[in-house]
Amino acid sequence: MTAYRIDIYVPASHAEAVADAVFHAGAGRIGCYDRCCFTISGTGRFRPLPGSNPYAGHTGEDEFADEVKLEAVFGESVRDAVIAALKQAHPYETPAFQYWKVELE
Repeated sequence: MTAYRIDIYVPASHAEAVADAVFHAGAGRIGCYDRCCFTISGTGRFRPLPGSNPYAGHTGEDEFADEVKLEAVFGESVRDAVIAALKQAHPYETPAFQYWKVELE
């Protein structure tokens, strides 16, 4: 079955809210299970540029944040809903995420 895998980088304080949002939109369903994901804790680094409106940090200064990488899969039919849900639930002005096609058995 063709599906997508998404990796979302989110502040640890908002990881559960973002996970709930993408689950509600249809991500994380594998066979007879739902709300399936994998999380990895780490440190995100970024520097807000002029014109940005950062959730954390200050323009022109490096910021380090406790973040979670949330990995989940979803089907083609819910792709737009999953991406919209993560953008709505994510606190960052420009959420960092990526997704690509995968094959599931």
